[in-house]
Amino acid sequence: MADSWGNSPEAGAEPGTGADLHLELTGPGSIRVQLMRALREAIGSGRLAPGTRLPPHRTLSADLGIARNTVADAYAELVEEGWLTARQGSGTSVAKRAAPLDPGQLRAPTRPTRRLPAYDLMPSSPDAATFPRTAWLTSTRRALAAAPNDAFGVGDPRGRIELREALAEYLARARGVRTAPDRIVICSGFAHALRLVSTLLRGPMAVESYGLDFHRDLVTEAGLRTVPLTVDDRGAKVDELSAVDTGAVLLTPAHQFPIGGPLHHDRRTAVIDWARSSGGVVLEDDYDGEFRYDREPIGAVQGLDPDRVVYLGSASKSLSPALRLGWMALPGWLVDDVLAVKGPREMWSGVVEQLTLADFIACGSYDRHLRGMRHIYRRRRDQLAATLAARAPHIRVSGIAAGLHAVLELPDGTEQAALRGARRQGLAVDGLSPYRHPESAMPPRDGLVIGYGTPPEHSFTAALEALCLALPDPPQDDDQEQPPPRRGGDRFAKPGRAVTRPTA
Repeated sequence: MADSWGNSPEAGAEPGTGADLHLELTGPGSIRVQLMRALREAIGSGRLAPGTRLPPHRTLSADLGIARNTVADAYAELVEEGWLTARQGSGTSVAKRAAPLDPGQLRAPTRPTRRLPAYDLMPSSPDAATFPRTAWLTSTRRALAAAPNDAFGVGDPRGRIELREALAEYLARARGVRTAPDRIVICSGFAHALRLVSTLLRGPMAVESYGLDFHRDLVTEAGLRTVPLTVDDRGAKVDELSAVDTGAVLLTPAHQFPIGGPLHHDRRTAVIDWARSSGGVVLEDDYDGEFRYDREPIGAVQGLDPDRVVYLGSASKSLSPALRLGWMALPGWLVDDVLAVKGPREMWSGVVEQLTLADFIACGSYDRHLRGMRHIYRRRRDQLAATLAARAPHIRVSGIAAGLHAVLELPDGTEQAALRGARRQGLAVDGLSPYRHPESAMPPRDGLVIGYGTPPEHSFTAALEALCLALPDPPQDDDQEQPPPRRGGDRFAKPGRAVTRPTA
């Protein structure tokens, strides 16, 4: 039977069931007075928000070890005071008009709210709207149903065997990687993998003259100095390694980031020869190896010598960076050292995500998703190139044979003006200059790094329109009359970016 305040326990319910409520009964007065004081404090401080349903009398009395009538009397008096409300069949709740939190107790935000751009053309991210939710949910259900009980215990630092087996098969088939499940270690993304491996290396690490400053920072934080290698249309000049006292080199062979273009086959062979003769290690960042449009994907350098190459991959470009899933295909001699650095148990990647990705790969959903995304991204790339050819033919576009980004080569001295023009158009875009290694001997280049994977389909055309308005005007001969600047242009440079690049 329900009591007078609508607390009607379910048939067969045991004392102590219901929502938990933390209350400390302290101070002077009877237990009822202490309970009322504790409830007022919880409501007045905002810890119990208006509308919060309180536990039934019998539940709270059992939890606190006090008489049920004491709880009922306290509830009733607080209802009379306006702190609580009670309705037959609905239980007791915090009143909507309860005393609000004192404004003086509210903390102001420590950072100002940043206005979001209207269009996002930042590189390195896929279109979040295309995440395969239905297929992923199907794989999650199937993976959970099939998972052994030990999957929900202490995790193996190598990662779940189901995922390592699925990756070994997929990487061999799709990327030409030669590995085995016991040589694969799961991590929380490329940055995590790079940090782990860098911790084990000694001496400087050679890197490409143009690359992510975030990755260079990770290597530096591990105690290694980075040495830049010149980059041209054939990739990194690996012959420069012989003149550098280094034991490792970090490369993006499938699609150099951000300049574009694959590492030439002669240089692939040369870097393996260097690693064998010097005892060095090649770190291969295969960040978007699945997305090649003009010809068949280029296989991984790791396939040339699995004992000298550390292959690094992730789901960030192919699925979503939110999954926090990456992997390393390691030389056999390096596995135990990496595991020792990672720790005795898995603390980075969730088991459910690992099991789901394993099923997603095994059932063919991963291949189907990649085929669909290649079609979408190729269409966007073609639209980008066609729009620029029509609206800004003086701007050369490069690096578009693969991946999710392109480089727009700008006239000297116009990069910062283009970035400011982009800001005025509500456009998030990245300049090329921050990618350049500060010690590189290569001359600085002006350009924009355009990510065409991020914008949703419905806004891509408008994003390209904003981009065209932000680009500098074509150069004019000195003896010709200068036209007025294009709307969105800016002739005066000031260092900066349109929007700060994410580092996660």
